[in-house]
Amino acid sequence: MITRKIITGLLPVIIFVACKPTTSVNATPVQNPVLEETSAPAAADQSASPTLTQPVQPAVINPLTGLPVADPALLKRRPVMVKVSNFPRLGRPHAGLSFADIVFDYYIGYGTNRFLALFYGQDSPSIGPVRSGRRVDAQLVTMYNGVLGYGSADNDTDVELVTTLGSYAISNLEAPCPAFCGKSTHDAIGVFANSKAISEYVTAQGLKNSKADLPGMVFSDTPPQSAQPGQQVTVLFNYYNRGEWRYDSASGKYLRWIEYMQDEESGEYEMIPLTDRVSGQQLAFSNVILIFAEYTELAPSAHEINIWGNNKGQLAYMFRDGLLTQGTWKAKNDADPMQFFDNNGQPYALKPGNTWIVITGLSSSINETQPGNWEMFFFLP
Repeated sequence: MITRKIITGLLPVIIFVACKPTTSVNATPVQNPVLEETSAPAAADQSASPTLTQPVQPAVINPLTGLPVADPALLKRRPVMVKVSNFPRLGRPHAGLSFADIVFDYYIGYGTNRFLALFYGQDSPSIGPVRSGRRVDAQLVTMYNGVLGYGSADNDTDVELVTTLGSYAISNLEAPCPAFCGKSTHDAIGVFANSKAISEYVTAQGLKNSKADLPGMVFSDTPPQSAQPGQQVTVLFNYYNRGEWRYDSASGKYLRWIEYMQDEESGEYEMIPLTDRVSGQQLAFSNVILIFAEYTELAPSAHEINIWGNNKGQLAYMFRDGLLTQGTWKAKNDADPMQFFDNNGQPYALKPGNTWIVITGLSSSINETQPGNWEMFFFLP
């Protein structure tokens, strides 16, 4: 583990935000105050004071969800991005994922996966179980101008995270409770984070924690015209690491199901709803996206994932409203969010709401197992 030092001084609907606007194009414009005088049937009434109509305030739109936020002050800070464990299974159900704007889901070795949850328009008082960082976190956190909250890392990975993110890479060993509460991230339910407290810790350290510039994501209430059925998408990192997203027409969202092992030795399992231990509700996401990226295996549990530099576009499968659109994803700039396009090269409009992004390997298979049901099986690289 390297020695780390925190620097306490300041460091030297379609909604289209590609041009880095400060408000949504759908936001209601500010109205000038209007003076409405009361009628004056008699001279005595003409001295009455005019009534001042309050200006209509524009909706403040979250550029990562396309939705108005209840507390606009939340968007005046950096997004908080927290590492969340999916294995061992004893750590389930996870905490706080339903409050995230975006969750990145990727392979970490030995048939397992881990999540990086981004909190911007909402906070969660409990997020976890918190686990260690991975190399790809440095790229993703930079792209979303964020703060990384993680459960330490191996020495080589920690060097890369700190070199890239500086003091915005914050481990549970640095920020005390309530930012991180618990002792050991190697316990299945050892450490949990608080996104609001992590953001407050950043400010308390004298680090810049102002509004992020997050262009490029496009949202529309209208489903895409050129799409095919996509009511279910199954993600397999191995035969017994199974996540299913099933479209629920009543809510207009994809609900998450996960494997519950009845017998580890025989491999018997059943699929159960994956709930959030904070809300008690099943995870429900407006968009589920599979992006294909190149993995380079450095060790069985260490991988480089090429996110930066994808200017030409890699394959993407984008699900919303029970529909699938095949297209591409791009990372045009290292410091801007990834963008999504249909096969005609036009920006793909996400459904307003939260998004789950699976980063799968270039050799991964994806097949329609029955009409509208798709299954992805992870393969390197």
